[in-house]
Amino acid sequence: MAVAKSRAFDRLYHRLGTKEGEKEVLKLARARERKTRDLGVVRCIKDEEGKVLTEDVEIKERWQRFFDKLLNGEGVRDDFSRGEEGSDQLAGDHISKEEIREALKKMSNGKAVGPDQIPVEVWKFIGG
Repeated sequence: MAVAKSRAFDRLYHRLGTKEGEKEVLKLARARERKTRDLGVVRCIKDEEGKVLTEDVEIKERWQRFFDKLLNGEGVRDDFSRGEEGSDQLAGDHISKEEIREALKKMSNGKAVGPDQIPVEVWKFIGG
């Protein structure tokens, strides 16, 4: 076992000594560096007027205002719940069976399931 391990390392060291090996080492180093970046930290965000905020306290306050407005329903109907193509249909308004049929026709078979975990083919079968 030790001999096989030693030979494997010798081959690896020989390969890393070549030009292609150097490229491979750099590629591995870049991949490792990307994994260590903290992508979960927001470094800047825009406020309601479009001004860029960079201080941690300002960013946290902006997120707090955003979620407070979102969760308390302020502006939600105006900003987020309009129907397609500028229609005046708001979220919660009645959706007709014909609209559902048209949407089902547009859906492609064989695609990934949505949050309901039900394949499109099932919806088409029961809704058609």
